[in-house]
Amino acid sequence: MKRIMKGISEIGKAMGVAGEEVDMDSLLPNDVIELARRVVEENKAVGRKIALAESCTGGLVAAAITEIPGSSAVLDRSYVTYSNEAKMECLGVSKDIIEAFGAVSVACVYSMAQGALERCDADVAVAISGIAGPDGGSEEKPVGTVVFSRFVRGAEEPEAEHRLFEENSRSGVRLQATLCALELLLP
Repeated sequence: MKRIMKGISEIGKAMGVAGEEVDMDSLLPNDVIELARRVVEENKAVGRKIALAESCTGGLVAAAITEIPGSSAVLDRSYVTYSNEAKMECLGVSKDIIEAFGAVSVACVYSMAQGALERCDADVAVAISGIAGPDGGSEEKPVGTVVFSRFVRGAEEPEAEHRLFEENSRSGVRLQATLCALELLLP
């Protein structure tokens, strides 16, 4: 048991949540779990299904949601499309979009969210793409740049949000992006 506790502590440090309370029933910080619980409960209450298209978060948003009992009533599916090829093959993102604007762009996450929604029966899709670091940043798109899109079925076009997270550690950027994506999934 001591070895397991040490491992959980190391995971917390790696995620940048050392010192934060972590529920022993979850590997994720309590603030993430509580927000995921709200996502599941509130979407379930309105009968809404959700889908995800994750890149820089690598499935963390889906992991948070599936920590919550009853999440299968809400989560239809999640795509982890880390590479540009995966974005094109799994979600139908145009090569022209990636070449013209890059994977971390409003155009790309619009296309990712639309592609996720077209491939399932969900009512809303959220897409995330960003630069978690420590490499990959530029003057135009520094480490911590994350772009989000939410597409609600029946809407004329998706909504988008561009963020620059001050927390420049890889785990910190991914954690903040996960929290933001969860907020976008609230009805």
